[in-house]
Amino acid sequence: MGSAEPCRFRLMGVVNVTPDSFSDGGRYLDREAAVAHALQLEREGAAILDVGGESTRPGAEPVSAAEERGRVIPVIEDLVAAGVQAQISIDTSKAAVAESALSAGATLVNDVTAFRGDPELASLVAASGADCCLMHMLGEPRTMQQDPRYDDVVSEVRAFLEARIEFAISAGVPVERILVDPGIGFGKTGAHNLELLNRLDEIVALGPPVVVGTSRKSFLGRLTGRATDDRLAGTIATNVLALERGASVFRVHDVAPLHDALVVAAATVRAGCRSTTTRTSSTTSTKA
Repeated sequence: MGSAEPCRFRLMGVVNVTPDSFSDGGRYLDREAAVAHALQLEREGAAILDVGGESTRPGAEPVSAAEERGRVIPVIEDLVAAGVQAQISIDTSKAAVAESALSAGATLVNDVTAFRGDPELASLVAASGADCCLMHMLGEPRTMQQDPRYDDVVSEVRAFLEARIEFAISAGVPVERILVDPGIGFGKTGAHNLELLNRLDEIVALGPPVVVGTSRKSFLGRLTGRATDDRLAGTIATNVLALERGASVFRVHDVAPLHDALVVAAATVRAGCRSTTTRTSSTTSTKA
């Protein structure tokens, strides 16, 4: 496709240190299990490890900052001690949790509220020099799937993200440290999710790298009839389509198969495109 500069994509591996996440809640609540899982995701090709201690599934109840810190900080400390090369992301909306995580070695704050949940978080990110991901969500996790409505979901999500980018910049966060996420499944129906994926290039046109998180989500189950742990094919399809439309960061549970699918898709649709990855072997297991 012409002589465009080589592009890169990154896989963000999901490290849920929670008892109630929709897909793997409780599986990696133990510190050692979470660290081992994260290291395996890095070997499979994750360039970012997204560590979260509070579930944001539909209907999820919030947890205290102290409890959230107690879940994630030991994991981040152990990953740093293990010498991970992947970027460590903290999936939180609380400044107190983010501050502890950044001190422990995280360098990206993934905030599903896009700096609306805690008024101190934007200035903290700016002062720390960390990257941030700003996501669109209608409402809050507890209520977001209660009849979400839009006149034009893509235009409204784009306008929201544009405003949050401007807010982050005004708080001192350089634009080159900002990523945006349209929030697939966060206050959207299945039709909304598909429309966002179909017109994702309109979100990409905002400028910052676009993060897409469709992994194992319920709209894939409604389309295919598959249970949560059996939605890999649907996840691959949506991520390949998102890559073709310009997304560059993919938040997934199943890193190894997504790595291979996106390498092939990128080689096909973007000449010279390659993955930014720490993968060490082409024969790595595909089990997440």
